[in-house]
Amino acid sequence: MLSIVIPVFNEEESLEALHQELDEVARENNYELDVILVDDGSSDDSWAVIERLAESDGRVRGIRFRRNFGKAAALNAGFAQARGELIMTLDADLQDDPHEIPRFLAEMENDLDVVSGWKKVRHDPWHKVGPSRVFNWMVSRLTGVVLHDHNCGMKCYRREIFDEVRLYGELHRFVPVLAAAKGFRVGELVITHRARKFGRSKYGVTRIVKGFLDLLTVKFLTGFGQRPQHVLGTVGLGAFLLGGLGMTYLAGYWLVSQLAPGLELLPLHQRPAVIYSVGLLLLGGQLMSVGFLAELMIAYQNHEHKTYSISETTAPADDDTSRPDANAPDADTPKDHDA
Repeated sequence: MLSIVIPVFNEEESLEALHQELDEVARENNYELDVILVDDGSSDDSWAVIERLAESDGRVRGIRFRRNFGKAAALNAGFAQARGELIMTLDADLQDDPHEIPRFLAEMENDLDVVSGWKKVRHDPWHKVGPSRVFNWMVSRLTGVVLHDHNCGMKCYRREIFDEVRLYGELHRFVPVLAAAKGFRVGELVITHRARKFGRSKYGVTRIVKGFLDLLTVKFLTGFGQRPQHVLGTVGLGAFLLGGLGMTYLAGYWLVSQLAPGLELLPLHQRPAVIYSVGLLLLGGQLMSVGFLAELMIAYQNHEHKTYSISETTAPADDDTSRPDANAPDADTPKDHDA
């Protein structure tokens, strides 16, 4: 079974056409589909369309949020309800072509766990394409997961990924990065990108700022998620040492001013170095303290959640000679001797 999770936000005009295309792909390739449409607080008639589709097609299920919670929440809700071994995601605006699904599944057979789409030729305005390319370059450079289009909504995953990767905020675009940090294998596939027919884009300029902040979060999670003191403590220790050196210099400066009153030296309280040194000492102490607290939280969390990812195990050999037969009588138990 192939599960398809589709977040929906004000897409009433495109849903029926999208369902028709998915049905065509399923019939042409003999797929058993499990389609989950998640209405993320739409203000139009998207939910009414979803209800009609669910009534007419038993493969379609709908989930409706009370308000708009964001794409990551919609995907999370869909993943929780997905029944297939493989899970596809695509947008509901018809810019993603469902006829690309067989190519994704074929790519997954190359021992991959995630296949991300690459809209090599995009039919979007320049003010969306330009920043997106810069963002994708930054993500690839900072995380080491080199993809041309981290933002592409069309992706294919193995189900077990979502037993180990937790989505929140707007981290949905970083699922390949988070999966790669767990050891899953990530690939990429060039796909067809179609021009928008209905509605308008849901993303504006603020997406750039949010995306950059999310990138910093992902970099910290994947690089120092299990050892936060390594980064916080290093910066804090450096600041503390610089502050200590500054205070040592100021102590020597004060000593010289006391032993040689004839020298025209500024009073110690008028030296800017005092403020800088004290500030560095405070900053260093705070960062190291935060690092220790973060380590305590991670240590507690590790008791609740595993910090590793197992691909497979070997079954233990069934060696009957290594253990006594559970049905055999105990040697120390006296036996009954019937006359």
